[in-house]
Amino acid sequence: MHDDHACPYCDLAELRRNAFVLENDHCLLSIKTSETGALEGAGIIVPKAHRPTVFDLTPQEWTATQDLLMQARAYLDAVIAPDGYNAGWNVGAVGGQHVMHAHFHVIPRFRDEPLAGRGIRSHLKAVENRRPG
Repeated sequence: MHDDHACPYCDLAELRRNAFVLENDHCLLSIKTSETGALEGAGIIVPKAHRPTVFDLTPQEWTATQDLLMQARAYLDAVIAPDGYNAGWNVGAVGGQHVMHAHFHVIPRFRDEPLAGRGIRSHLKAVENRRPG
């Protein structure tokens, strides 16, 4: 049994608060204003039911996630016109997942960003990330 009160992404009302929201029967997209001014338009798509990781999603939740991703892209392209996107999952603490409720990151990217052209791969392939031994 899962305690919804311990999971911030199970609190759908909070995800909706002060956010641009798209949703369907299975998932919700929440785009909130960045507190730091970085990652303009970034949001997350979460299943409405608690699922610890992407590997726990139902086939319906996968389809619902894709549907919201396509809607998010159409919205963001129309409103802020990014030059590219980063999109994906972090899985487990070692994989960078800080909230143990599956969530798909949708991150618009812009040519004039200081880190433009650098995706997640640039961090993972860095010499500093080489395993010992």
